[in-house]
Amino acid sequence: MTISASDVKTLRNQTGAGMMDCKRALEESGGSIEQAVTLLREKGIMAASKKSAREAKEGIIHTYIHPGSRIATMVEINCETDFVARNESFQTLARDIAMQVAATRPIAVDRDQIEEAVLEQEREIYRNQARNEGKPDHIIDRIVQGKIEKFNQENCLLEQPFIRDTDKTVRELVTEAVATLGENIMVRRFVRYELGGE
Repeated sequence: MTISASDVKTLRNQTGAGMMDCKRALEESGGSIEQAVTLLREKGIMAASKKSAREAKEGIIHTYIHPGSRIATMVEINCETDFVARNESFQTLARDIAMQVAATRPIAVDRDQIEEAVLEQEREIYRNQARNEGKPDHIIDRIVQGKIEKFNQENCLLEQPFIRDTDKTVRELVTEAVATLGENIMVRRFVRYELGGE
């Protein structure tokens, strides 16, 4: 199959991948740009997973103040080198994540940071709701587990849909940045302030 230069260019503009990578992905996908994007993302994710074991001690602390000055956030995003920390794409990622925290009020970066006491309190609420709705005892645990999964997805920053593109999660956004910038990137921590809040 002959791949046109214009298709390669279109794919490159969409993904930021190299020309030869784009050409190979188009050949593998039979000329379908959508499938080629998926292939490149999968390859980027594979490359990103290899980088995730590397130590990330550089980075930036980015602050964001929402218009009206009633909400402010501060996020620490780490990478491997100071060079990447100064990169515009990395800075944009940090800003986007700070805005995400302002908009969605996560309680943890990832689910392993949510205290067990918080989860147990949620489980008890969900159990009582299911009983009050007359659900049979043998399915209550499954209902509770499903609601806890949803709770994690809504409250863990990395699992939330990205506010600028809800087809991807914040974790996928970070993984794409790892593939593009070629370094391990970690969202270390965040703080969110709201005027009059606790």
